[in-house]
Amino acid sequence: MKQFFSVKDISSISQAVKSALDYKQNPYKDENLGKHKTIGLIFLNPSLRTRMSTQKAALNLGMDILVMNMTSDGWALETKDGVAMTGNTAEHIREAAAVMGEYCEVLGLRSFPKLKEAEEDYSEEFFSKFAAYCGKPIISLESATLHPLQSFTDLITIIESFDYQYNDLNKQYFPFTKKPKVVLTWAPHTKALPQAVPNSFAEWMCQAQAEGLVDFVIAHPEGYALKTEFTIGANITTNQEEALKNADFVYVKNWSSYEDYGKITCTDNSWMITSDKLKGTNNAKVMHCLPVRRDVVIASEVLDSKQSIVIQQAGNRVWAAQAVLKQILTKE
Repeated sequence: MKQFFSVKDISSISQAVKSALDYKQNPYKDENLGKHKTIGLIFLNPSLRTRMSTQKAALNLGMDILVMNMTSDGWALETKDGVAMTGNTAEHIREAAAVMGEYCEVLGLRSFPKLKEAEEDYSEEFFSKFAAYCGKPIISLESATLHPLQSFTDLITIIESFDYQYNDLNKQYFPFTKKPKVVLTWAPHTKALPQAVPNSFAEWMCQAQAEGLVDFVIAHPEGYALKTEFTIGANITTNQEEALKNADFVYVKNWSSYEDYGKITCTDNSWMITSDKLKGTNNAKVMHCLPVRRDVVIASEVLDSKQSIVIQQAGNRVWAAQAVLKQILTKE
């Protein structure tokens, strides 16, 4: 694996999940795999779970870690070519990425969208140029459009929380009795948020659905449809109550409009997930990538209940990152 940017970089999601869950049972079984190798984690935006879980995963594999917070520790980077740098950018991404590649065997990069122009954000210019100039394998720690480590974690959490069996012959997971119904539902928020997490979750769940692992539904208000390339195969509705019927997993997430790019076009607080909303589900497990605004996105009564698996989900971030790093280090 030369990069980890989306589900398309995984040859078998079932095998990847198995690798991650194997690490959960035995975190240090490959503790010398990364010996004398360094991972550089480059953050242009804040991070708690992604930063700590990726560091922990790298430590479990024996790697050394360098962390760079560009907003406070580095120079403002120029990404455009052919411009005289007379503004507030002090270093070009060509030199910065190349230098970081000199210091590290693997690089992780986190950068959020500006939410002003869809074409600019969805071009992923920063990531593509960084990958081109650093000359080393690169892991997305969240980009303008996708958050693959989070979505890989989400699939791990769904599989370990449901009644699956692993078929060693075919290297695949299959449900014992039925596929779980997984619902991604929009929820209100106080600010405009990126589409990266819902895009990525939808992309991974659509792939899982294609492989017979889940039935996938997306519920959102009018005007909040995600870009169609990430939702191929999903059942999409604007009726949240209908979507939640008989759900086994409810993934709650806010996102700003893609159609009216970066805008909040709905402020309907009735989309918040409450205990009453979950009564029509199959005692559904509730998921969220965190951080979550209590009693805005999800009611506290839900977050504090046994139906919430957000902490389990966050804990699994380590094993997702470790499985990805293993594939990069072994060049699988």
